[in-house]
Parts: sequence; structure tokens; C-alpha cells
Amino acid sequence: MSKAITFSEFGTPDVLRLSEVTTPEPGPGQVRVRVRAASVNPLDMKIRSGLMAGSIPARFPVTPGLDAAGVVDAVGAGAGASVGDAVLGATTGGSYGEYALLDLPVVKPDAVPWEVAASIVTVGLTAARVLAELDVRPGQTLLVHGAAGSVGIIAVQLAVARGVTVVGTVGEHDIDRLAALGAGAVRYGDGWADRVKAVAPNGVDFVFDASGAGVLADSVALTGSSAHVVTIADMTAARHGVRFSAGGGSRTGESLAELVGLAAGGGLSVPVWRTYPLAEAARAHADLEAHRNRGKAVLLP
Repeated sequence: MSKAITFSEFGTPDVLRLSEVTTPEPGPGQVRVRVRAASVNPLDMKIRSGLMAGSIPARFPVTPGLDAAGVVDAVGAGAGASVGDAVLGATTGGSYGEYALLDLPVVKPDAVPWEVAASIVTVGLTAARVLAELDVRPGQTLLVHGAAGSVGIIAVQLAVARGVTVVGTVGEHDIDRLAALGAGAVRYGDGWADRVKAVAPNGVDFVFDASGAGVLADSVALTGSSAHVVTIADMTAARHGVRFSAGGGSRTGESLAELVGLAAGGGLSVPVWRTYPLAEAARAHADLEAHRNRGKAVLLP
């Protein structure tokens, strides 16, 4: 037996409980890790609240969590790592616990702290997936809405590292931070399209909307084609002929290895706002739902 956060009904953060659970056993191709850090993602809160019940059915009790970093302590047949390896990856069966199962573990370099390693996974893979869907190439110009958010800031850095010219919309307080990452920074809000045109006078080739702030119509106008705009946050996408991107992808292991390599070499900064003991998962959810954070929240079992 081991400890994990669980919930047995949908609701507010106070449905989360520290519970005794059966320690999971790895199946073929899986590894079990002793969790050192587990990232808290917005999807965790949507699942806990019941907003995703139609597409992600719950079998109570549920252990939340999508990402973990830890040390391998058991392996299934054909697993991609060995006992004692430090790894990170997406979890099967939740990550808010002392132990978690990973299907595609990626080695964690010593230079990447545990809390950063756990924070890279879902947001990093989302950023990489959308860049692949847009097929943005070196020398082209990409506009990222919500460029200071957890997904947007990784998309910016990944695109810059690949030789793409990047412009991002952010709040006034994040302009200098985005500029330091090699992107053109413009203030979001009324008139943002004109400000983008001033920073990118040769035009914008693609738009990655990570904000969901009602920017799709003007984004399509900027690129000249709805096929050049992808959103992960605006449920009105179909109305504008824009793709709504969700899900994983067939190259998640390769993409995650690229992200981890950039982080280890100092080419990728993943802002971690606050860490919490495992027992304070409800407080972490409440803080994120109140938008108190500026960066990732991470549980440290």
C-alpha cells in the first residue's frame, strides 16, 4: 500500500483526499516510479470538477495527475528504462501519489530539477504537437496568443530554437520577459492586431492560440487562411474554420526528449511558481482556479 490523492465524487477542490491505495504494478512496457514531483495541470481540475465527464469517464476513486518525474523502482517486460533510472513522462492511472506508472519514460538529466522535469511533460508536448500541426518552418513568422502561459511560453522557446520568428501577445507585466526569450512582445487587448502588424511588418504565417480570448477571427485575417490557425483554448474554433487541437501525438517520446534536452542545455525555461506537499493538492487546485499562479504548480510527494 502507498499514499495518493484521490476523489470519489466530482466537485470543488475539497473533494481531494490523501488516501491509502494499492501500489500500482507495471504492465508490459511500463515502469513504476517513486514520484519525486507531479505537475498540476488545468485538465486535472476540469476532470475533478466533472466538466470532462462526457469525454473522460471517471471510475471512482480517481487519482488525478498527468505528469510525473521520479526514480524507477519496478519495470514491466520490455520497459524502456531500468530500476534506478531518473525519468519523466506522462502517467497512466494518475501522478498525485507516492508511485506512478509511465508508458514512455524519458531520461531526466541531472541538470534538470525534479519540479521542472515534471512540469515539462503535458504543456511541452502540447506546444510541440501544435507546432507540428502548423508545420511552421525556420524563417517563417509565428504569432502565439497567451505567450506567457504555461503552454505558450514553451511554444515560444521551442519555435525560437528552431529558427522561427516569433511574436507573442502578453500582459504588460510580461513584455520584458517574453522579449528576453527572443520573441517580439505585444500587449494583448483591444488593438492587438495593429500592434502585431507593427512588430511583424512582413506579415504573420501562422497563429497558435493558447489563450482562448476571442482572437480567432482577427488571427485568420492576419494569416489569410483559417488553415494557418490552431487553438487549444477557444471552443468556437469550428465557427471560424479553425482547428481545435487536443490529444497526444505519435511522436511524444521524441518531442519530450527534445524538450528535456533544451532544458538541460539552458535553452528552455519552464517557470515553476510554487511547490506543495502531496497532502496540499486541494490548495494547489484552489490557487490555480483562482488564477493566483504565474507558472507551474507542482506536488512533491
